[in-house]
Amino acid sequence: MGLVTTTDMFKKAYKGGYAIGAFNVNNMEIVQGITEAAGELKSPLILQVSAGARKYANHTYLVKLVEAALIENDIPIALHLDHGADFEICKSCIDGGFTSVMIDGSHHSFNDNVELTKKVVEYAHSKGVVVEGELGQLAGIEDDVKVSAADASYTRPEEVEEFVDRTGVDSLAIAIGTSHGAFKFKPGQKPQLRFDILEEITKRIPGFPIVLHGASSVSQDYVKIIQENGGNLADAIGIPEDMLRQAARSAVCKINIDSDLRLAMTAGVRQVLTQNPAIFDPRDYLKVGRQNVKDVVAHKIVDVLGSNGKA
Repeated sequence: MGLVTTTDMFKKAYKGGYAIGAFNVNNMEIVQGITEAAGELKSPLILQVSAGARKYANHTYLVKLVEAALIENDIPIALHLDHGADFEICKSCIDGGFTSVMIDGSHHSFNDNVELTKKVVEYAHSKGVVVEGELGQLAGIEDDVKVSAADASYTRPEEVEEFVDRTGVDSLAIAIGTSHGAFKFKPGQKPQLRFDILEEITKRIPGFPIVLHGASSVSQDYVKIIQENGGNLADAIGIPEDMLRQAARSAVCKINIDSDLRLAMTAGVRQVLTQNPAIFDPRDYLKVGRQNVKDVVAHKIVDVLGSNGKA
């Protein structure tokens, strides 16, 4: 099976009341951990690549790793660009084998966002590639995405229908209270997703696939391991998984998860190197990080997304 777009994935997810996990990849071990979990659980999958990942691992290496995962796992996989900043990077990924791209024009004015997104959509659709747009801005820091709390804004439901109609976009990322990165909320602050905004958006564009970014839950087990082995993540707080389950049962068809994977990988590597300082073989510590990633993805698929058995 070759790479697929998200079109059929989202149709089935919307109808079935579950969501597809979009997991960020940066190296071989992360690709392996994600795809092994999804393959064993027969879950459709979105592997997504940020601009930072392309700089780190190289576009060609990442595409070939995903192609290898397709050989090893008989499940539908889409390859997606996460937070494309401009037309040029979207075009590069479209021409380079991606089946889905996100153009993030959320920091522009509404009309400029429309024009930029429409330009990407027209080119992508001519190549059989689907496009995710964004309205509203999430706070937080993740790779090249940096938005202060003061600049963050919820999606305005009254804008979504016009945006979708004018751009022809295939899915829409919205801001309802999630946040990029591991340091999402201050200690004592209770995360709260604005399901009222999600409900209003769903009424205005019924049947249209919605995307949640910044949806890592930040496992306190991994935070504790990192803390105990020299790391400082005392204020790392994520989105409660019961809220993500509720979102997955609604119009949300794609839930992005990145920070949880980074924490899992880092916790495994730190723990091994701290407990066994004489180790110098990367295979000895990376395999533990890879297993942690696999465990996180399996948990998300079964207990949060509900996409197991849907491949």
